Amino acid sequence: MIPGATAASFLLVVILGAMSPGPDFVVVTRSSLTGGRRAGIAAGAGISLGVFAWVVAIAFGVAAVLTASAVAFMVVKLAGACYLVFLGVKAWLAVRRGEYRDLGETTAKALDAGAAFRQGLFTNLLNPKVAVYFLALLPQFLPADGSTLQTLELAAIATAGTVGWFAVLALVVGALKRFFASGRVRRGLDAVLGSVLVALGLKVAAETA
Repeated sequence: MIPGATAASFLLVVILGAMSPGPDFVVVTRSSLTGGRRAGIAAGAGISLGVFAWVVAIAFGVAAVLTASAVAFMVVKLAGACYLVFLGVKAWLAVRRGEYRDLGETTAKALDAGAAFRQGLFTNLLNPKVAVYFLALLPQFLPADGSTLQTLELAAIATAGTVGWFAVLALVVGALKRFFASGRVRRGLDAVLGSVLVALGLKVAAETA
């Protein structure tokens, strides 16, 4: 078992890492704006499942193979970059269509939780930097003779911390519903968040490591 103090320290580091601005943050924020709290929490759950999958892959050595192979790393990285650009372009298209009205005056279909969950999951799974991050982080919290079971314990802690933070983010955005109810505000945010997603995708594609 992982000692309590070590588990708490690891949880804090994971939460601080999740709080840093990046694709996950943008996806959860936009999901909350377009589908409400439920969609935002679902996107966070998808991201958390992606974190769990990466840590499990590390436990069984799969992630080490990926990061050791320049070709495999590049393929996953470019796929992730393309997906971020795709999400950004979708936001731009929503702005172009201009189908924004004040909430309560439209029957437009909101983003459902299933779609939000998939967006969160794919955003995380197609980001090999997550594997690199946890490959560097986990040894600092595992004993020298750490077992696969202990690595899986850390995977569960990382998952809980990630889903907890993104649930809070979704609830905060949801609490500002009155402000975001304006069609003009939501259109502006879609334009900004879409641009951020495209910029992040291009940045990921341009990185050499």
